[in-house]
Amino acid sequence: MKNDSQTFALFGNPVAQSLSPLMLGAAFREMKIDASYRALRVEDARDIPGKMEKMDIRGASITIPHKTGIMPYLDAVSDSAARIGAVNTVTRTDGGLQGDNTDWIGLVCALSEALEIKGKRFTVLGAGGAARAAVYGILHEGGIPTVVNRTTEKGQQVAKELGCDFHPLDQIQAVTGDCLINTTPVGMFPDTDASPVRADTLERFEWVMDTIYNPLETRLLKDAAGAGCQTISGATMFVHQGAQQIRIWTGLQPPTDLMKRVVLERLRDETD
Repeated sequence: MKNDSQTFALFGNPVAQSLSPLMLGAAFREMKIDASYRALRVEDARDIPGKMEKMDIRGASITIPHKTGIMPYLDAVSDSAARIGAVNTVTRTDGGLQGDNTDWIGLVCALSEALEIKGKRFTVLGAGGAARAAVYGILHEGGIPTVVNRTTEKGQQVAKELGCDFHPLDQIQAVTGDCLINTTPVGMFPDTDASPVRADTLERFEWVMDTIYNPLETRLLKDAAGAGCQTISGATMFVHQGAQQIRIWTGLQPPTDLMKRVVLERLRDETD
């Protein structure tokens, strides 16, 4: 074990449902790193830097709704996070707070396990930080994304900044693609009966992915399976983005298989 105990945290609102403490705690123990990881509810992103300093937090995960709001309060951001316009990882360094984005890496890893991204057409539901990461990752790998969002102005802004097409949600029937990706929180625990789109929308897609990992099988994925689509759970993206956070914070290779196992076991236990 290392002699100096390290503290890591998740900041967001809400955070009670997050499995990050379970997953990252298991990884740190397996890696023989003396570290703690806790979930902290924060209503205002501007409070995060002060809490990191006061609590001596070395690294933090940032989740809804602070992925974009945290950026003005950081000392530096990675090129990918700047391009995406969202941060989900903060590291306290000698030079201040460094922001990164590992969501796009997690999404690319999850998609790549199911299909080849290059040349495929992706319909991305949402216009928040996760949507920005999805569009960036798809473009990075040679895919063709289209943003679909309920609020036209916000969706158009994301599409313009990242360089892709946009359609309002009420016109989704006009959008074609190989894979539909939900990046909105619609369907997340505890509102598990909700879906961001009608079931009859899904049969036009070969694959449907949900970035939500709790529940493991969302209403969207159930509807997609019923429509004959191949489905991709958000759990795989969640594990890979967390693994990349550990690499950034420690410089070490995390036990990805273990992380995936503990997450899937917990989610399956909750559905039994």
